[in-house]
Amino acid sequence: MKQITAEIIAIGDELLYGQIMDTNSHWISKELDQIGVRVVRKTTVGDNEEDILHAFDSAQKRAHIILITGGLGPTKDDLTKPLMAKFFDCPIAPFAEAIADVETFFEKRGRELTPLNKLQGHLPTKCQYVKNEQGTAPGMWFEENNCVWMSMPGVPHEMQFLMESFVLPKIKTIYTLPVIYHKVIKTAGIGESWLSDMIAQWEDQLPQHIKLAYLPSLGEVKLRLTAFGDDINHLQEEVNEQIEKVKPLIKNYIYGYDQESIAEAIGKILKIAGKTVGIAESCTGGYISHLVTAIPGSSNYFNGAMIPYHNQFKTDLLGVKEKTLAAHGAVSEDTVIEMAIMVRQKFKADFGLASSGIAGPGGGSPEKPVGTVWIAVADEHGVKTKKLQLAHDRSLNIQYSALAVLNLLRKVIKNQND
Repeated sequence: MKQITAEIIAIGDELLYGQIMDTNSHWISKELDQIGVRVVRKTTVGDNEEDILHAFDSAQKRAHIILITGGLGPTKDDLTKPLMAKFFDCPIAPFAEAIADVETFFEKRGRELTPLNKLQGHLPTKCQYVKNEQGTAPGMWFEENNCVWMSMPGVPHEMQFLMESFVLPKIKTIYTLPVIYHKVIKTAGIGESWLSDMIAQWEDQLPQHIKLAYLPSLGEVKLRLTAFGDDINHLQEEVNEQIEKVKPLIKNYIYGYDQESIAEAIGKILKIAGKTVGIAESCTGGYISHLVTAIPGSSNYFNGAMIPYHNQFKTDLLGVKEKTLAAHGAVSEDTVIEMAIMVRQKFKADFGLASSGIAGPGGGSPEKPVGTVWIAVADEHGVKTKKLQLAHDRSLNIQYSALAVLNLLRKVIKNQND
């Protein structure tokens, strides 16, 4: 089946200045994906005539559907409407229905309709007027140059109304759309290149209509399988078959699927097994506990946590030996071992988790540079530790360390069950 493609063009200097985040393009992409339309490009362009016309011309060369947001206000800096008229070589003229709708909109709200506002009902003659019940900026639909075009306001709720009420249903009537099915395998504890090497042969043998993408992010790599076809059930079966083939190759690194976080995945395991955790955090400052307790139902397995940031409280409250801190320092394997053991005892938990490190940007030394972190997980069988050598970014170090602790817990639990 022929693949139908789309391009999204977001217009406005405010987007390029960073004053407003373009959430519209993200939302539109998700909606198009669900009906089988593949977005091939997103373009952001400022309020410049030459740039906007160039974006229009480029888009029509690579996409069947062009969706435009922004630049539809009544003021002189709103260029979308006049430039669409120029691009399609047609005049702008009054649309009686559009003018009546603008008048009604203002009347219902008890506001005065100015001549400038009334111009919202003047549109390029080649467009189909699409009523915007959420505002005054009209939707404009064109079928020109072997493409379909839709211009919508940049206000998110107005754009979403036009997409849901008109654009998406209209696209479905014009095109025979394929099915697009995504499945994400989530892994932790392995880098993208190593993962790629491990599954290279499997990847090479994927069917042509199933594509693989590597999506690395902080502390994990997602493998996204995207299948194209006519039958959603058949695609799901095919993708699941491929997942069963790759699982034995990377089973030690898979923690979940799709939107599942590592905290959710571990929470499910703990809840099913009836196991509990206690957490002692130093450098992560409570972030591990935040990830754990952000999951609904975490009270079933989260017994409690301590943040003994200062060494005195590692000793006084948690019970780490003074001689351990004196001999090895807070950022050491010996210290996190004791932290994990003691917090497990303090909270009568099955697993004790601990972190201690130098998050930065200061506090490092030649022996223990910024980004040095020790983590540990204790259970009834002993303590598993790991040393991390991270970067100079404090926020990233905290986040990565927390994810690493949870992944270490996952590995400990997995070894218990193997």
